[in-house]
Amino acid sequence: FAPKANSQHSLNLGGASLLGKKTLHSMSKPGLLWFRKDLRLHDNPVLHRALAESDTLLPVFCLDPRWFRELPLGFRKTGAHRLAFLLQSLTDLKKRLKGIGGDLHIVIGQPEEVITKLVRAHGVQTVYAQRDIAWEEQQDEQAVQHALAPLGCNFEREWSHLLYHPDDVSFAPEDTAATFKTFRKHLRQGSKVRPLLPTPVTFPLLEYTYAPVPSMEDVGFKATAGQPAYPGGETAALERLQYYFFDSQLLTRYKWTRNQSLGSDYSSKFSPYLAYGCLSPRRVYWENKKYEREVKKNVSTYWLIFELKWREFFQYLGMKHGNRMFFPGGIKERAHSWKKDEELFRRWQEGRTGIPFLDAHMRQLNQTGFMSNRGRVNHASFLAQEYGIDWTWGAAWFEVQLIDYDVCSNWLNWNVQATEQRFTNAIWQSRKYDKKGEFVRHWLPELEKVPPPYCYAPFLMDEAAQNEYGVHIGKDYPAPEPLSGKLEWAVKRVS
Repeated sequence: FAPKANSQHSLNLGGASLLGKKTLHSMSKPGLLWFRKDLRLHDNPVLHRALAESDTLLPVFCLDPRWFRELPLGFRKTGAHRLAFLLQSLTDLKKRLKGIGGDLHIVIGQPEEVITKLVRAHGVQTVYAQRDIAWEEQQDEQAVQHALAPLGCNFEREWSHLLYHPDDVSFAPEDTAATFKTFRKHLRQGSKVRPLLPTPVTFPLLEYTYAPVPSMEDVGFKATAGQPAYPGGETAALERLQYYFFDSQLLTRYKWTRNQSLGSDYSSKFSPYLAYGCLSPRRVYWENKKYEREVKKNVSTYWLIFELKWREFFQYLGMKHGNRMFFPGGIKERAHSWKKDEELFRRWQEGRTGIPFLDAHMRQLNQTGFMSNRGRVNHASFLAQEYGIDWTWGAAWFEVQLIDYDVCSNWLNWNVQATEQRFTNAIWQSRKYDKKGEFVRHWLPELEKVPPPYCYAPFLMDEAAQNEYGVHIGKDYPAPEPLSGKLEWAVKRVS
């Protein structure tokens, strides 16, 4: 699912970091703007620099066929929900670019091949792109840079998905603290969030025949295969930001609702937009500050930024540890003998564990591409610590399905739950966070008539109860595997 253990992670923090400063070498020829996971016009450092240094620009997005290859367990690396969200985001970006005189050329192909061909054809002198962290993204950058070198074409990159620019923190990425608490302490030592960059109102488009957005079928999916929980694109992202903060003022109660799972308003739902760069984390930060000034400042406004900093922590840990985030032993390379039980993994993957809180979340993920944070924590802990199955299988499945997949947040969260954290008890968590069983019964209609406490652990029902509620364990709803002592105490409390 990831680089082999001897793969080397390379991170170059050098290079250009001056935003908006014109250079002599790039004003007489066109530039190429390689969009990656920065699919927005607002507060986009790559776009800002490219516009400042180029007379004309050719905007490009490469839909890499390698993203859709089949993995050893029989599923594709990127699933239909993620693809649908991405295509919606590209459609929106193309429309927004056209609104200011631009366009977007979307090509199915590997970046080094697509970009080299365009550079040759149009005499491009500089390619501008987002700088990224993880191994595959770094490999893409290195391949493009290598391909451009013989052509005499410059390759300039900017950070565009971080809240804190690496130049603006008091520590080097390789010295990132091991704990979030210490990381936050280090951020308080002079780190600042940069002001927002302006959204362009005009675009100096290079004259070209721009390809349309590919369809689901173009990359081997059925047209109706992907039905993401939330619409993709910068327009939807900014609308969600406006709604959650100012129209509904839901932000005021975020601290007390964020651990729920049912509905759309218990949390911000910014994560899909942050993952694809449809929304700038700095925009969220500064809008939060505005909310505190104009509406209300409370523990919820603090907590939303607290969670945004968790995301940042994982980005910096990714810079520090590189490929170790993919190792079965985690970033601390702990020795562990994981099981390779594919049948048991399928039960987890398909929502057939017999633990309703888990199965409901997995059905939600498989049908919509989204799962709440509470569901993710429980699933990671259960797969690794209850089933004892190789957690990288679970992380790979989340990578396939999640519309808000972010390599560092996903893999490092799994690291924590599988190799560092105490066991999270899904039965007890169901009782705590879904007290009335509403979420469980919404996604598991076969349990629609089953009340608490049985909806937490239906296998506790005797034959009379099963007849009364119209569900027979092992027939209408699966019985769980024999439970370990980690879960048994919660069963006793529920019963």
